[in-house]
Amino acid sequence: MDEISNKLQAFNCPVPLSQHDSILLGHGSGGTLTHELIKSLFQKHLGNEFLNAGNDGSVLPSCTGEKLVVSTDAHIVSPLFFPGGDIGRLAVCGTVNDVAMMGAHVDALTASFIIEEGLPISDLERIVASMTEACLEANVKIVAGDTKVTERGKSDGLFISTSGFGWLPSGRQISGDLAQPGDAVIISGSVGNHGVAIVQARGNLGFSSSVQSDVAPLNGMIAALLEAVPDVHVLRDPTRGGLTTTLVEIARQSGVSIELEESQIPIDQPVRSICEMLGLDPLYMANEGKLILILPNSSADRALEMLRSHKYGKGAALIGKVRENSSGKLWLRTALGTTRVLDMLSAEMLPRIC
Repeated sequence: MDEISNKLQAFNCPVPLSQHDSILLGHGSGGTLTHELIKSLFQKHLGNEFLNAGNDGSVLPSCTGEKLVVSTDAHIVSPLFFPGGDIGRLAVCGTVNDVAMMGAHVDALTASFIIEEGLPISDLERIVASMTEACLEANVKIVAGDTKVTERGKSDGLFISTSGFGWLPSGRQISGDLAQPGDAVIISGSVGNHGVAIVQARGNLGFSSSVQSDVAPLNGMIAALLEAVPDVHVLRDPTRGGLTTTLVEIARQSGVSIELEESQIPIDQPVRSICEMLGLDPLYMANEGKLILILPNSSADRALEMLRSHKYGKGAALIGKVRENSSGKLWLRTALGTTRVLDMLSAEMLPRIC
């Protein structure tokens, strides 16, 4: 028992997984329960210097100047088609973005399809065609794949798993544990759109809205950004758990605190209104086409200029600063001038969203 406790302490796990007898939906939220599952189970058995770093991809050693970056992801969105995208576009963009957030040039993907018996072939073809379009936009190819078919009722239509591979230029280092006191915190556009688009597609609103998912490949924008502004410390896409959960992750990885200005965080008015009606917080809603950028404050203006010149970064905004405090906390300065602590999403706000 002491050995297990020591391992849990080494992985900084606040709550042992043994408190839960079975998997909950919240274990897939990207928030506290997800981190407990990863640290208490997966890292306990599979942990190594690559997995334990806590990034969305790993940089593998190489005998050449460049290093291989690898990432993998699974996609279980419901419904399969939603305003602004579908599971196919989501699968390609999600993995392309995870590799690109490590600062790598994305070269290739693999894809695995788990298809439920009864899925219309026309739907599958539409999804695969959407993947093709996303690959063309991202300038990547799917170079290997696999297909399995399950009985009716076993896999909810379609699940897609993708892995991505890219090369990290020599000397470039971007990671969630590199945020420095004094750094600027930038978001590339309005938050919460993907989450609200999924709610709308599920018929939870009772009315239609103009909100569409922001799902997009960001590797082209990131490449242009890093060419112009090479001194980037952290890149991360705020998917499950949204902006808040992702920034808490980074603060803890880097051993710093981060302070946000609520009035500077871009949120489209329809998203804000729908979240208010449903009692949801847009800062915790998933995004699939936004990036968080943390870099020296002296480079912030140039980075904003570069992001705003790209179609996926037109709404970029400076939203906060990294503070000289090792608490690992995220603070929000509200429009009223008060300050409050934001924590990770504790459970599942919207299941099966990406």
